[in-house]
Amino acid sequence: MTSTTDPAELTNSVEDRLREVGRLVRRSMLDAMPDGEPVRWLYGPMREYPSRPGKALRPALCISAGRAFGAEAQDLLGVAVAIELLHNAFLVHDDVADGSEMRRGRPTLASTYGLAAAINAGDGLAVVAGQVLRRATRRFDRDLGDVIWAEFDTMAMRTLEGQATEVGWQLDNVQQLKPEDYLELIMHKTCWYTTIHPLRVGAIIGSSGTAELAPLVRFGFHFGAAFQIRDDLLNLVGDENMYGKEILGDLYEGKRTLPLVHLLANAEGRDGDLVRDYVGRSREERSSELVHTVRDLMDAYGSIQFTSQYAEGILSVAEDYFEEAFADAQPGPDLDFLRALVPYVWARWR
Repeated sequence: MTSTTDPAELTNSVEDRLREVGRLVRRSMLDAMPDGEPVRWLYGPMREYPSRPGKALRPALCISAGRAFGAEAQDLLGVAVAIELLHNAFLVHDDVADGSEMRRGRPTLASTYGLAAAINAGDGLAVVAGQVLRRATRRFDRDLGDVIWAEFDTMAMRTLEGQATEVGWQLDNVQQLKPEDYLELIMHKTCWYTTIHPLRVGAIIGSSGTAELAPLVRFGFHFGAAFQIRDDLLNLVGDENMYGKEILGDLYEGKRTLPLVHLLANAEGRDGDLVRDYVGRSREERSSELVHTVRDLMDAYGSIQFTSQYAEGILSVAEDYFEEAFADAQPGPDLDFLRALVPYVWARWR
C-alpha cells in the first residue's frame, strides 16, 4: 500500500497505540468482573481471555473514531470495554465450536476447563458486556443511549448470522462458493463487529448522533474484509508463536476461507476430487498428512497468491473510502492513527 511514512515507523506507531489502548481496556475489563463464588468454575475462567494481550483493534477504533468526531475519552471507554468483552465472549464460543486448542498463545478455555465450563464463561462475559454498556450509556441522554444500545444489538445479531452461515456451510458441505459469497459471510461474521460497529458507535457518540454513517460502513467493510483475509492468510503462512493460534487450524476445521474457496473452484482432476472429499470430512477425519497435502495444493493452484492480491485490492478501496468516511472528523493524533491502520493491516504479521 502507498504511504510516505517509513513502514517500520508506521508499524511501531500503530502498535504503540494498540498496546496503550489494550492495557487500559484489559484493566477495565478485569475491574468489571464479578467477585464471589464459584471462582474456580466460573469467575476464574471468565478472567482468562481478558487477561491475555490481544490486538485491541475494536476498542482502539471506537475510542479513536469517537475522539476524532469530538467526544471526550471518558465518554468512550465504557462502550469500548463492552465491545471488547463481547469479543472475548465470542472467542470463547468460537473456540468451543471450532475445537481450537490455542488462543493468544495459550490453551483455550475448553482445553483447560472442558466444554461446559468454557460455555458458561463465554455466557458470563456476554452478560458482563451488557452490564458495562448499561453503565456506560447512563452518561448520555436517553435517546442517544437507545441508539447506542440498538447499534450494539444489531452488531451482535449480524455477527451471529455470520457465525451461523459459516457453520451451516460446513454442516451442509456447501462447496459451490464464489469470492462474493465469502465477502457476504465476513461482512456479517467479522466486519460488523470488528470494524463497522466500533467506528459507527464512536462517531455517533462523538457527533451526538449527527455523523453520516453510510461512508463509515463502506470504509469499515473494506477495511474489515482486508483484515479478515489477512488473518486467513496468516493461518496458512504465519508463525504460530507470533500468530497466537493454531497454524493451519482453519484447514483442519474445513472453514471456507477465501484460499479454500479458490482451491475448490480451480483444482482439477484427482486434485479436485481430493479437495471436495476433504471438505466433506469431519475434523477428526482430516489427518495432518491430508491437511498438508491440501495446503500444498493451495500453492500449486495459486490460491495463496490470489487471496493476497484480492485482499490488497480491497484494502486499496478502503483507502479510497477513508477520506469520505472521515470528512467531518477533526485533524489530530486520532485521525492519524485511523489513517495509518490501512497500510498497517497489510504489513501486520500477527
